[in-house]
Amino acid sequence: MVDESKCITCGACVAICPVGAIKIVNGKAKLDPKKCIKCGSCQQFCPVSAIDLSKSEQPKNTDSSKESA
Repeated sequence: MVDESKCITCGACVAICPVGAIKIVNGKAKLDPKKCIKCGSCQQFCPVSAIDLSKSEQPKNTDSSKESA
């Protein structure tokens, strides 16, 4: 989750995200929970601590190969 009140739109999170899960929308970083792999890079590199992945929406696991037979 991105705290929009803290986000300064520096783009560090967008640049560091390995899966492109963060975009700048209307002047603030927006995280796509369906793309996010929770690696923590964005949270670590955000200079104002605007990102807290522990508050992010958990995507549903749709990988059927992980289901037990």
